Amino acid sequence: MSRIVLLDSSPLGLACHPQGNEIAQACQNWLAELSLRDYIAVIPEITDYEVRRELLRADKPRSIRRLDQLKQVFTYLPLTTATMLQAAELWAVARRTGQPTADPKALDGDVILATQALLVQNDGHEVIVATSNVGHLARFIATADWQAI
Repeated sequence: MSRIVLLDSSPLGLACHPQGNEIAQACQNWLAELSLRDYIAVIPEITDYEVRRELLRADKPRSIRRLDQLKQVFTYLPLTTATMLQAAELWAVARRTGQPTADPKALDGDVILATQALLVQNDGHEVIVATSNVGHLARFIATADWQAI
């Protein structure tokens, strides 16, 4: 069983920061040290999408190049039809039980990320999602502030 850390958009966005302010540098160091602690860092496709769209909007080509480099270094988890089908079910259950994670018209990346994590976990791996906002994801999958992992 592998110990997997799926990156949410907050730590992945910090890891793409080219100037390396204090918090970004701390996140980049944390990410580099994960493998030394027997964790496998994984970049889910939904997280890449969330970070990339903002970098494109803000016209940050250096950060986009950094994101592309990170995808070469760490495991990349693509979206699949099975992921999206299960995410739709998870979204519907969350809505029916009064626990929405986003506006009803939103794509709801948190539910898609949670589903990607659940599918990896169902394959027999220990999974935790690294984020800076545990609220929405924690109701579906083990989640922690990236600095606490």
